[in-house]
Amino acid sequence: MEREKTFVVGDIHGCLHMLRRLLHEIPWRPGRDQLVFVGDCIDRGPHSKAVVDCILGLMHMDHQVTCLMGNHEAMLLDYLAGIDPEVYLANRGGTTLSNYQAERPKGEGPFIPYDHMDFYRSLKPFMELEDYYVVHAGFRPGIEIERQSVEDMVWIREPFISSDYDFGKKVIFGHTPFYRPLIMENKIGIDTGAVYGNRLTCIELPEERFYYVEAKPAVLG
Repeated sequence: MEREKTFVVGDIHGCLHMLRRLLHEIPWRPGRDQLVFVGDCIDRGPHSKAVVDCILGLMHMDHQVTCLMGNHEAMLLDYLAGIDPEVYLANRGGTTLSNYQAERPKGEGPFIPYDHMDFYRSLKPFMELEDYYVVHAGFRPGIEIERQSVEDMVWIREPFISSDYDFGKKVIFGHTPFYRPLIMENKIGIDTGAVYGNRLTCIELPEERFYYVEAKPAVLG
């Protein structure tokens, strides 16, 4: 039998149509392969709630679907707890809040559905595979994985991005957008700026094969 694979999807940021197209492109086999989202599923783009609905549907279908905590999910939880609301709004969190408000039936019931709150609260900051770590933003060089802070795992850029530090396993990460995947000996960055009009990228492990869909250009007129 062909060995199990893991498909890791980069930052979606509410780009539902790109996510749907990417899911049709990748040869993910439900029930056999893992499917992992690196976080930042929400904010900035137009359909954050629908993206979470899509991921929840995949999770209900297959227990090997995982989503990690991104800095935008962390900011949303802080916002809902009354912590630094200005920071979340400054990072385009209002797009997500508008989604939930628009789909709230007659203004009744919880602002964010219970299953979505359970989803946000369940997100882990990283996961370990046989030969890889998967994390939203990265790790701080020189610190053991078990001693890394959640803040770094969801927010760090430098000194992680430029570091050649050996973390023991290759690190697959998102958070910092690149035009093409960043490929280094110790890390691979797969945030390729979907919400900025570039690409939504997925990496297949252990083959390290890339799949992507392009943002469709706006129609002028």
